[in-house]
Amino acid sequence: MLNKKYEKIVKNNEAKETRTRNAFIAFIVGGLVGLIGEGIIELLCYYFKISRSDASTYMIVILIFIASLSTALGFFDKLVTKFKCGLLIPITGFAHSMTSATLDYKKEGPISGFGSNMFKLAGSVILYGVVSAWIFGLIRYLLGGVL
Repeated sequence: MLNKKYEKIVKNNEAKETRTRNAFIAFIVGGLVGLIGEGIIELLCYYFKISRSDASTYMIVILIFIASLSTALGFFDKLVTKFKCGLLIPITGFAHSMTSATLDYKKEGPISGFGSNMFKLAGSVILYGVVSAWIFGLIRYLLGGVL
């Protein structure tokens, strides 16, 4: 009887999840991050007269820097609570995961602190990204480079 009463109290007080709203916000914000990235590329191409592929590389570096700086200053997490996965899915989320892990362990020193803990979350992303790229490359090679 006590468990049923407790479950009823929990059910009445739990936060209501609005998946549709969260997905819409993430879609819009992720699109805005992409739009900002494209704007950076266009500005770099126009003002510095560099190629689009070089500008794409610089844009990634700029977005990583902005995400890492905002993590270090402490407001990236607040933005993520508002804008959901729209900020975590692009390269900005990857930069945030590495920067926050580094800041969490900085007191333990450069070797056993942030050096060994920097890739705790990002390491699995790197590993599975490389492995899946290798598998896709192998499949593409076996199919004769059709894809």
